Amino acid sequence: MKRGLWVAAWALIILVLIMPLAVVLAEALKNGLGPALETLKDTDGIAAIWLTVEVTSIAVVANTLFGIAAAWLLTKYRFPGRTSLLVLVELPLSISPVVSGLVWLLLFGAQGWWGPALEQAGIHIAFAIPSIILATVFVTLPYVVRTLVPLMEQQGRDTEEAAALAGAGFWQILWRVTLPGARVALISGILLTTARAMGEFGAVSVVSGHIPGLTETMPLHIESLYNGYQTVAAFSMAALLACMALATVLLRYAPALLWRSREVPK
Repeated sequence: MKRGLWVAAWALIILVLIMPLAVVLAEALKNGLGPALETLKDTDGIAAIWLTVEVTSIAVVANTLFGIAAAWLLTKYRFPGRTSLLVLVELPLSISPVVSGLVWLLLFGAQGWWGPALEQAGIHIAFAIPSIILATVFVTLPYVVRTLVPLMEQQGRDTEEAAALAGAGFWQILWRVTLPGARVALISGILLTTARAMGEFGAVSVVSGHIPGLTETMPLHIESLYNGYQTVAAFSMAALLACMALATVLLRYAPALLWRSREVPK
C-alpha cells in the first residue's frame, strides 16, 4: 500500500509538474541558450518584466500589511461579524479571477460607476497600471492572512499579556512578541503572495488592455508572443517566469531546510 501510494504520488508530480516545466525549457532552448536570452532583450519584454516586478512588489507590501492587521484582529478579538470577515477574506480564492477583473471594469471602466467622473478628473485606472495593481492585490489578498491566523491562534495570548503587564505597548508587543513567534508563517504567506502575483493572468488580462510595453505583465506578454507565432520568445519568457516562481516557492522551505541542517545528531 505504501509503495503504491509513493509510486502514484511521484507519477502525478512528474505528469502535472515536472513534464510541463521540462517542455517549456526544451522549447525555450531548442535553438540554443543564446537565441533564448536574446529574445528576453526585446523592449516590450523588458517592460513586461519590470511591470511584473513593480506590481508584485506593491501587492506583496499591501497584502502583508493588511494580512498582519487582519490576522491580529481575527485572533485577538471576538466581535460580531467575525465569521463573515473570515469568509470575505477567503472570497478571492473562490471567485474566478476573470470575474474579479470584470468587477474592476464595472467600477472604473469608461461605462462604469466611477469611471466617467475619474476620466474627467484626469485619473486613469481602467486599462492602466492602477487597475493591474488593484486586480493583483485582490487575487492575492488571502494568503498572508490565512497563513498567520492558525499560528497566531495557537500562540494564545499569554506571552502578549505578560509583555503588556511589563509595560510594553501595542507596537512593541506586535514586533517583538507576536510576529517573531509567527515569522515562519509570515514568510510563507509573503512568498505565496509573491508567486501568485507574478503568475496572475485572468484578472490582469481583463483590466490591462493588453498594451505592449505599457500594460503587459509577463503572463500577458507570453500570450501575445505565442499568438504572434514567436514560440521561442514565448517559451523563453515562460521559462524565466517559471524559474522566478519556482525560486520563490523554494525560498518558502529554506528556513526549515536550514534548521534541519543545523540540528546536531544525538
